[in-house]
Amino acid sequence: MSAPGFIEVVAAVVIRPQGVLLCQRPDGVHLPLLWEFPGGKIDPGESPRQALERELREELEVSSSIASRVATVEHHYPEKSVRIQFFAADIAGTPRPVVHRELRWIAADHLDDYQVPPANRSVVRMVRDGGVR
Repeated sequence: MSAPGFIEVVAAVVIRPQGVLLCQRPDGVHLPLLWEFPGGKIDPGESPRQALERELREELEVSSSIASRVATVEHHYPEKSVRIQFFAADIAGTPRPVVHRELRWIAADHLDDYQVPPANRSVVRMVRDGGVR
């Protein structure tokens, strides 16, 4: 199901009463220090949901329950093209920033205060406007 020329990625939209979970990318990576929904690349042989469960375990040390897909975004950066499938998700446990610089629970009406990658912007707007619960 890989689109030609695209890096296949999954991301979790985790919403709790205290806010929406965003993670800050570390220094030294593509788009350093921007805030993003947690997730990562789909490995060969993985379904998107399996990949997201694995990524959340590896990146945040939490187990997860992956719900419906809320959006699919294709974005072309100068150095690569990504196709991100965003899923509503719930996590069990307290997330830790294993690979990220920091993580925060952010109130939906404050999401615009955080700089996110262009590929995440439409989903941030959806969440902010109440389109994802």
